[in-house]
Amino acid sequence: MSLFKKLFGSGNEASEENKEKDASPFNPDNKIPVDELFTFNFKKNGGKFLYCENLEEIKEQFLNILEENDWFECEAVCFEPKLFHLLDENKLNFKNPVNPKFLLTSCENLIADEGSVLLTSNQIKQNKPHELPANMIVFATTSQILESKSDGLREIKKSYVKDYPTNITTIKYFEKAKEEDFLQYGSAAKNLYLLLLEDL
Repeated sequence: MSLFKKLFGSGNEASEENKEKDASPFNPDNKIPVDELFTFNFKKNGGKFLYCENLEEIKEQFLNILEENDWFECEAVCFEPKLFHLLDENKLNFKNPVNPKFLLTSCENLIADEGSVLLTSNQIKQNKPHELPANMIVFATTSQILESKSDGLREIKKSYVKDYPTNITTIKYFEKAKEEDFLQYGSAAKNLYLLLLEDL
């Protein structure tokens, strides 16, 4: 079954839920594929997931996000020149924004076991998560999905022989908790959209 069908359902959702309940974390035969695990945990954390098969769909979904939130003619934050074209095409001001509505960024990796997004100074400079806008649009690819945070850190170490990035952080909570949870203490919940491009 393709990732796309798993994300958006295949018509027999009840049996899919039963399979998840029957799967034991102690049984290696029932090991959930890493892309499914990420999708499940990311959605459970409140993230909004948009699967795209090509760059044209990325542009289309980006436009849909702007339309849904009425973010046309607003300011945005983006620290990565490779993403500036998306903002330019939609006439969004991202040079010295005073009151940005959202952050457009890529990421280092997507962490499956906690459904989080791993960012470094390459994406967010030296800003702490609470200093970033409450709304985020993250561009990532399916090849960036890794099982755990330690896999993500290992990948960063392997990718950057020189100029090792600093300010390594994960964003895990994508909606305000209904009940205060000590695990979320000190974390800034973000309204996060993930534009995931199929590249495998």
